[in-house]
Amino acid sequence: MAAPADAPACRRVGELTSGLLRELHICWSFSAGDLTATVVPATTFAVAAWTSTHASVASLPRMLAECLTYFWLYIYTFNLSNQLTGIEEDRRNKPHRPLVVGLVTPRGAKWRLVWATAAFLALGAVLRVLEWTVLWIVAWAFHNLFGGARTLWGKNAAMVAGTIAQLAAAWQIVTPLTPAAWTWIAAIAIPLSVLVSLQDLRDIDGDMAVGRRTAAVVFGEIACRRFFGAAFASYPIAMYFLVYQNAPAPAALLGLVAALLSYVIAYRVLRCRDRRADHTTYLLYTYWYCLTLASAVFAFGT
Repeated sequence: MAAPADAPACRRVGELTSGLLRELHICWSFSAGDLTATVVPATTFAVAAWTSTHASVASLPRMLAECLTYFWLYIYTFNLSNQLTGIEEDRRNKPHRPLVVGLVTPRGAKWRLVWATAAFLALGAVLRVLEWTVLWIVAWAFHNLFGGARTLWGKNAAMVAGTIAQLAAAWQIVTPLTPAAWTWIAAIAIPLSVLVSLQDLRDIDGDMAVGRRTAAVVFGEIACRRFFGAAFASYPIAMYFLVYQNAPAPAALLGLVAALLSYVIAYRVLRCRDRRADHTTYLLYTYWYCLTLASAVFAFGT
């Protein structure tokens, strides 16, 4: 006789679970493609900060949970705002995206952006990285909402600011920033001001159709490929003098692997010239980013 009375409560639990799973699916659909450029490398750099403090292993799970949550909100807020302003463009360049396929409505995405941004600010305050949280919100608002992404300098400047905000927050969540940490941040963020344009090679047609002035559009595809080839071939030399010259052996070994990956990118950008190949080449750049920050774990852990 008790079963009918319990049925509404069970139904509510089922509806709540279904709604939560749907929300997680939406969040994943907006964010999954960018995890190797945000959540993974930033959390890895936080682990480097943790190793520099020689803290107990017991403190690691909490730190990882904080970073995973914070940096998921970091990319979720960016992608919500980015895809809300680029629906028609995504129909041409990225037709799999959630707003294009109808997984969520623009109105639903706008409300999610409001709540995710509020949560991001609140968590930034709790973790004492509010200044970097605000910097990132200003950067993606400029990039996505105020037309910065449509200009060559604006898009790249926003990405540099975002990388600084990402890595500085990752370190500061764990321990105060040090000159050595800033050296690593600068060695990655400053070259990014030009190297990040690598991602635009895969979207030239779509960018031209909507009037976006990326490096590939402004300077031409051939010139950009030659520049990126030279840049990725020479970047490992700069990284050696900036961060690896006196690094311990494990860090230097990972740095060597990252250097080899950089040479692979240099080769691919010159020789592999279709949209699918360019997408793979950009993903390799994100893997280089993760690998380089993994080497920082060993650089600061000894």
